[in-house]
Amino acid sequence: MANSSLPILIEQMLQPSFYPHGVTEPIELVQTHISFILLTGDYAYKVKKSVNFGFLDFSSLQKREHFCQEELRLNQPLAPEFYLEVLPISKVGDRFQLGEDSHPVEYTLKMRQFPQDNLLINLFKAGKITCEDLGKLGKKVANFNLNAPTNDYIRQFGKIGKVRQAIEQNYEQTDQYIGIAQTQQQYEETREFTDNFLKEYESLFESRIEQNWIRECHGDLHLKNMFFWQNEVMLFDRIEFNEEFRFVDVMYDVAFIVMDLDSRERSDLSNEFLNTYIEQTGDWEGLQILPFYLCRQAYVRAKVNSMMLDESEISDDKKQEIQQEAALYYRLAWKYTRRKLGRILMMSGLSGSGKSTVARQLARRINGIQIRSDAVRKHLGGIGLNERGTEELYTEEMTQKTYERLLELGIILASQGFAVILDAKYDRQQLREKVIKECEFHQLPLNILECVAPVEVLRSRLENRSGDITDATVDLLESQQQQAEPFSQGEKAYVTSIDTTQDLEKQLEKFSDIKSG
Repeated sequence: MANSSLPILIEQMLQPSFYPHGVTEPIELVQTHISFILLTGDYAYKVKKSVNFGFLDFSSLQKREHFCQEELRLNQPLAPEFYLEVLPISKVGDRFQLGEDSHPVEYTLKMRQFPQDNLLINLFKAGKITCEDLGKLGKKVANFNLNAPTNDYIRQFGKIGKVRQAIEQNYEQTDQYIGIAQTQQQYEETREFTDNFLKEYESLFESRIEQNWIRECHGDLHLKNMFFWQNEVMLFDRIEFNEEFRFVDVMYDVAFIVMDLDSRERSDLSNEFLNTYIEQTGDWEGLQILPFYLCRQAYVRAKVNSMMLDESEISDDKKQEIQQEAALYYRLAWKYTRRKLGRILMMSGLSGSGKSTVARQLARRINGIQIRSDAVRKHLGGIGLNERGTEELYTEEMTQKTYERLLELGIILASQGFAVILDAKYDRQQLREKVIKECEFHQLPLNILECVAPVEVLRSRLENRSGDITDATVDLLESQQQQAEPFSQGEKAYVTSIDTTQDLEKQLEKFSDIKSG
């Protein structure tokens, strides 16, 4: 039966006879606020809605054709097997014809259809997403962002005036939904947070431009725009309709994924993604701007849902569902504005004692930032994380620089409300005392987690270690034992000993009340 609320073209595209190839019946229609997507089995067809939201203008046939071509151009490099071609649709009599270009009345982007079960959102709903998957995603996005182009034109989009304009537009477009999907208090306090952030951290926005972190990114990177294919994460549906959404700080993209998982109450997964991404890029300073973009991305998802409430072709039952989802995102945006007290958690222990394993599990539990000395050292040395370091990377001078950088990053981020895990041996009192003094000076809570295991376990772990960024080998163990300095009486007040041969989750339960900002 025809759906009278749908355009006639879409009604015909729901009919198998519209296509020059076989289809899987019934043809499935997926709607967003800007597109109709027809899933036919082997192929998917996207038709842009004739809408103008200010930030997006598909109101003319010429514009819809242009943005179909742009979508193809921008997404083919990400998923070349799936983005195929733009096809005209003409009308002959009362029938629309696909591929007929004599008198086009519409255009559609033709894509190879992948199994919808492979979408990350559907894998998540089925309980099939793991921390390992999010680690893969972290590496994928890191590689994408590190290789994304930038130039003077792109970098100008990072200027605070441009950012402020986009943020203010979001509020102007959503004040009509106060009392419908968000409260007056949420609206005012969320707006106050972003206004104050833009005033207080103007130098941070400038530094992001200077350090080339404003790039041609994805622009809409959430679970519905990623899928697994042949054991690899594929990104798709990159923003084509607005440069301001694509020429952004790389943290804009990162925030979308973190926010999307947080909204589904899986901060353990968002934490795995974030720590993997940051370690790969070395952009730990970028975390300072992350709360701003987390708030922004949650608010935008709320805005998009709110706008769908105005569409006549959406049923009342569906609108109620959309309204509830909008309310969830407005509340999440507001929650990101709530400042928490940061802290430092210092790991300590010999190579093979399980420091990084404990640190990673602890990070997921408390939503903490894990900073590994191995990663910091290699970023300082200008080599890839998986490259083996030469002797120059392990001189006393380089070790000192590594620990200074660890502490510098720890204080910066903990002062911003993050729980920061400094993941290094910290086997000497001098190194530990520096951390203690800085924490006292900045009035930051401190914990020291001493990881211990029998020597034969340490030796076995080091002999069997593979696929990790550390260069530590078993022949270093004896010298490390000789050089390690015991905790002083003053230090012992901060220390919790973790036996890494026992159940880690049970031993880490005492830290569950710590939550990072």
